[in-house]
Amino acid sequence: MNDKDQKKKIVAGIISLIVALFMASVVPSVEVAWVMGLLILTIYLFAFEIVDVDVAAITIMVLLGLSTLFAPLMGLEAGLVLSNNLFDGFSSNAVMSIIAVMIIGAGLDKTGIMTQVAAFILKIGGKTETRIIPIISSTVGIISSFMQNVGAAALFLPVVSRISARSGLSMSRLLMPMGFCAILGGTVTMVGSSPLILLNDLILTSNKALPATQQMETWGLFSVTPIGLALVFTGIIYFVLAGRFVLPASTKKEEASSATDTMEYFQQIYGIKYAMFEVIIPEDSVLVGKILNDIEHDEKVRIVAAAGNAKEMCIGPNGVARDYKIEANTVLGILASNINVQAFAEKFNLIIKNELDYFSDALSSSKSGIAEVVIPPSSQLIGKSAKDVWLRKAYGLAMVALHRNGETMSGGEGIRDLPFNAGDTLVVHTLWDNLARVNKDKNFVVVTTEYPHEETRPNKLVWAGIFFVIALSMVLFTDLRLSIALLTGAIGMVLSGVLKIEEAYEAVSWKTVFLLASLIPLGLAVETSGTAKWIAEQTLAVVGDMPVWVIQTAVAVLATFFTLVMSNVGATVLLVPLAVNIAIGVDANPAIFALTVALATSNSFLIPTHQVNALIMGPAGYRVPDFMRAGGIMTILFLVVLMIMMNIVFS
Repeated sequence: MNDKDQKKKIVAGIISLIVALFMASVVPSVEVAWVMGLLILTIYLFAFEIVDVDVAAITIMVLLGLSTLFAPLMGLEAGLVLSNNLFDGFSSNAVMSIIAVMIIGAGLDKTGIMTQVAAFILKIGGKTETRIIPIISSTVGIISSFMQNVGAAALFLPVVSRISARSGLSMSRLLMPMGFCAILGGTVTMVGSSPLILLNDLILTSNKALPATQQMETWGLFSVTPIGLALVFTGIIYFVLAGRFVLPASTKKEEASSATDTMEYFQQIYGIKYAMFEVIIPEDSVLVGKILNDIEHDEKVRIVAAAGNAKEMCIGPNGVARDYKIEANTVLGILASNINVQAFAEKFNLIIKNELDYFSDALSSSKSGIAEVVIPPSSQLIGKSAKDVWLRKAYGLAMVALHRNGETMSGGEGIRDLPFNAGDTLVVHTLWDNLARVNKDKNFVVVTTEYPHEETRPNKLVWAGIFFVIALSMVLFTDLRLSIALLTGAIGMVLSGVLKIEEAYEAVSWKTVFLLASLIPLGLAVETSGTAKWIAEQTLAVVGDMPVWVIQTAVAVLATFFTLVMSNVGATVLLVPLAVNIAIGVDANPAIFALTVALATSNSFLIPTHQVNALIMGPAGYRVPDFMRAGGIMTILFLVVLMIMMNIVFS
């Protein structure tokens, strides 16, 4: 963290403390004062990323629990949340539903159905941008309506890469429409996004504080479908009509070619003319006895394979690493520019082979090559460097370039010492068999698809489809809770062999689970303490005389702002109780106001803070101005269409 960011956080912390102290002097009770303080702390932790969002949420939950112990010192009769209710979030319908959705999505992915989707899109869409964008966007929108939008985007990222490679269309022209429509697709059903899954639980929580005459009904699976479809349709039409104006005209990722044509692909995409060389280390070379870490950075070469005196080939995981010691007569497989290799050989008296000999098979395009992998927002490698995790040795990925914020850095620029950020695109040399294994690792999203590898369990496609349909049918046609219906499909994926139980556990984003479950008690405290009612009264004092639709629009704008600076789950938990109380104060339908919040928290296009936007930023070479240009208009369109459709559907 640089000094400038540190100062911003300190200043923001001081301002937050001042605001909290001021609020404590104007609120009607000590209990409300403490809850307001925790609300301000939550917003501060989320907005300035003091710690990870899940850590922040757990911290708030623990503080709520400790309020029971320190209640007398805090001037309270009891804790802000009863101890018996503190962990209700972990058994909530919303959390269990999200777990099940993630497992079902992973099961569909394991069958290789996305490959068939890509082939179908190319078949009917051809190579025309105006035809492919609507097909990709609508398909992702449909998928995203039944699974987490970041999961749908990650699932479809390789599909778009394959379409780009085969059609010749730039990834930058396809990924933003896909990503935006993945977010919009989350508004089509009540299981499409975390806020909508959570909404019914929040409504039931709010009902505890409402009289019988004001009790809200929960929403059905397709209650939001007309609104969601209108939003998806708006997104598609927006990019079809205005895409040529708002999407980047070109990036370095134009006309992507097949990854199996290793060097050509690398040269076209990143403009760095690397090639593969085989070099022999003579007995009299000063390199004998040195380790790779001593030479690679200074000489601007990347060693991807080696064979010592015993002629045991070191390549892939547990093969070449930075502590590899060079012996006399060692054969090295080097990926570098011709100029750098020639200078390297001349400086250390090395022998460059005219063509690959010893590594002719292992480093052939059928066995290995250049690939692109993205660091997703959920990766455990964020904040760690390639050297920290021994990327080449542990994962078999020899990083030769790093693409971040529209810029490409090569091996001679210290990329192996840079901590990874979410959305970083790593350009690596790897064995194709190894890349297929990396594709199963949640720390990476493999963008490259055109390489020789086996599809994963296509023979289980029928079983995956059966259990997906069973789960969906139970949601639609039975009175079972959403979590039970979805878990039926999830366990079916495991019992039928579509997924192993270990893979099911790995499919779950436990970060999301703990974030959601830990914030639910905060929502309960906001509602039961009277904090939401007090904030609503203050808001009504300002806008209470305006028409209901104006007040509803203000709620939507507020939710849009909150979701840009904090998680959409956090924004939903904080604002739903407020929206309910505002609606009651103006004699409006509180359930509709609550739904407005849950939908508006999907309006996250302006900056790449949403997980979907962070995921697509690297592969397409987007920069923040690209999101501001395209996302600014989309944000306004979202609000306009949302308010029009809600007034039509629920009038």
